[in-house]
Amino acid sequence: MEEADRRNEGLEAPLPEVAGLLEEALGVAEEGRWDEVAETLREALETYPDDPYILCWLGMAEREIDMDGIAVERFRRSLDQNPRDPVLLATAGNALAAFDDPAAGLALRTAALLGKDLAQARWMYGAYLVREGMIEEGLVELEAALKLTPEDPVVHAERGVAFALLDRMEDAESAFSRALDFDPEDGWTLVLLGLTRVETGDLEDAIAVLDEGARLRPDDLEAQLLAALLHGATGRNDQALEMLERARLHAEGVDEKIVHEVEEHLETGSRSALLMLRSSLGPSSFRERLMQRP
Repeated sequence: MEEADRRNEGLEAPLPEVAGLLEEALGVAEEGRWDEVAETLREALETYPDDPYILCWLGMAEREIDMDGIAVERFRRSLDQNPRDPVLLATAGNALAAFDDPAAGLALRTAALLGKDLAQARWMYGAYLVREGMIEEGLVELEAALKLTPEDPVVHAERGVAFALLDRMEDAESAFSRALDFDPEDGWTLVLLGLTRVETGDLEDAIAVLDEGARLRPDDLEAQLLAALLHGATGRNDQALEMLERARLHAEGVDEKIVHEVEEHLETGSRSALLMLRSSLGPSSFRERLMQRP
């Protein structure tokens, strides 16, 4: 085995010389300058070609700048070094899960086993299991993570996802609401909470959170359309038209058909808007959002 391979095998923490490089790069990442992070770590990779930490964080940077294909290879190579750091395993495993890579499951399971007291490892593995259809097993991991970090909004939101997929809508609503207690401007969770209430028929209580979630996510076309339909279904025609126009701003040349369809339902009346919300766009969007990897 090469000397570099021996140094990388079974790492539980970055090598001292690598730790300094990562600290500098991640400081730049906090400012959103991911292209600079990628360039710095590519240069570092010339000196440390098989370092799992550099490979993993380079993958994160390249994913942020839409270089998904090469990012996946970075994560795989990181795991090929057999690291024993649960944070690294969870980070790389969760990233690969977003690409439905088969290596994700083993990495996340190993992270949870090595990091029994690490909330990140437990909730990431739980979120993975939930979306793989092993919802009850995933909830066990999420509950363990909740005990470790009871005020983490991500853990509460992931519990909400699990409950919603089990059709336990009251529990899902409670979990999403709890997540928002700790992060009230999380537009994604606000939309999920609104759709949960739509599922239970609680349209009046759904309006405020779905509308706010859509406004916090101006580039989320479907969120604008869902809010438009909900306003239309409850007789708030001015607000419905406003949200429709917000959606139209982001639909030109791409999603104009769905915008026109929503517009037709709004023009037909509240019953038609409600029909599309409850039987078409609402359920499909809700399911798609629940299955989206964290």
